[in-house]
Amino acid sequence: MYRKVREYIKTWQMLGREDKVIAGISGGADSICLLFMLLELKEEMEFRIAAVHIHHGLRNETADRDEAYVRSVCGKENVELFVYHEDVKQYAKERGLTKEEAGREVRRRCFLEVLREQGGTHIATAHHKNDNAETVLWNLCRGTGLKGMGGISPKNGVWIRPLLCLERKEIESYLEKGGISYCTDETNLEDTYTRNRIRNHVLPFLEKNINERSVIHIAECAAKLNKLWGYVEAETARYIKGCRKKDNEKTVVIKEEYEKVPGALKAEVMYGIICEAAGRQKDIEETHVKSVQELMKRQVGRRIDLPYGREAVRCYEGIYIRKKEKMEKEEEKPLFHMRIFEKSVESATFSQKNYTKWFDYAIISNAVKIRHREPGDYIVIDKEGRTQKLKQYFINAKIPQELRDSIWLAADGNEIMWIVGYRQSQAYQITDHTKQILEISFYGGEDDGRDDKSTGFGGRCCEED
Repeated sequence: MYRKVREYIKTWQMLGREDKVIAGISGGADSICLLFMLLELKEEMEFRIAAVHIHHGLRNETADRDEAYVRSVCGKENVELFVYHEDVKQYAKERGLTKEEAGREVRRRCFLEVLREQGGTHIATAHHKNDNAETVLWNLCRGTGLKGMGGISPKNGVWIRPLLCLERKEIESYLEKGGISYCTDETNLEDTYTRNRIRNHVLPFLEKNINERSVIHIAECAAKLNKLWGYVEAETARYIKGCRKKDNEKTVVIKEEYEKVPGALKAEVMYGIICEAAGRQKDIEETHVKSVQELMKRQVGRRIDLPYGREAVRCYEGIYIRKKEKMEKEEEKPLFHMRIFEKSVESATFSQKNYTKWFDYAIISNAVKIRHREPGDYIVIDKEGRTQKLKQYFINAKIPQELRDSIWLAADGNEIMWIVGYRQSQAYQITDHTKQILEISFYGGEDDGRDDKSTGFGGRCCEED
């Protein structure tokens, strides 16, 4: 295994003589394996090591245990250690993020801070083949392009993943043979997060019932696509430069030039332009790309909404993407209020108010948005998890077409949590396992409301976009 990791590091030119690597060490099996593997390699490859441990303030006693263990290991191995205590829960609340998103941002900030202050050259994380397989499946299910199918990159700027060539079972075998202990994060065993469900159920099912080498094959495919993406990325950038121009605060996609883009690259080029115009990549998905491409075929003046307050408008030259114009004053008045609170005996009964709804906060994957409908929106319609496109719901509920664009939605990405005044998703319901509740109140409805009084879901169910 030592030779395997050493060759992987050399192949990707991750580390060399006089480098200083900053290793993220949580205390779990993966990160402890990373630490000891780096300690073995540093003698031969002549680099230096420093470690970073982050206490997220979420697990109390077990998190204290992990910190103590990491301090002990680094002390015995004479590894310089930097420990951060962060309030991830508060960070998430202040920025409208999930705890998972907030944790990633906090870790990234701390790692980069140590890198800068300690003169580091690389940041090493303990991602492995199973993590890569999880990422590929997660991206595939959400709707991804070629880049997402490439999974986790072995090397990206200062970030390196020396263990990406290993399976989880190889890591555990290495630790067992070496008599090396590690901590177990009990939250990894829970099904609260989507990644955990993929890790605990989907991948084991594939290995048991489809192919015992499923993880290896997914990871190998991702590696090939990652290499291919390097070429695609260069070509995409070239075509973006040719068919996109800036016009004051607008980004213009020139139709004549966009039509010259090879068919295999059209989606990637449009995705790149949309991300550039929005200033962010997260939440820009395939459905947005398809909607903008379809808009190119429509008459001048037609428009669609995009994430981050942007809109795409058909113009004579092609399409321009800009910030949405400000709403009228009456629409700017605060209509909604959101709060998060811990579930208790007193709050165990699900809210029955038509214009106040409760949701299991842990299930939410993205920052909750209050908005009107967008392409790709869908809602879970029953306890079996069947979904229905929002458009089909409006048809089944006999909601007049002229009213559909004005109906307020509470959205988790493209998954609709609540069609205000009509229907709440089955996917976010409060259960016995709920720990935190998100409450959303709408102040623009009547006391008796229309919630759950629409016609049924007799129409066709669709798969998640």
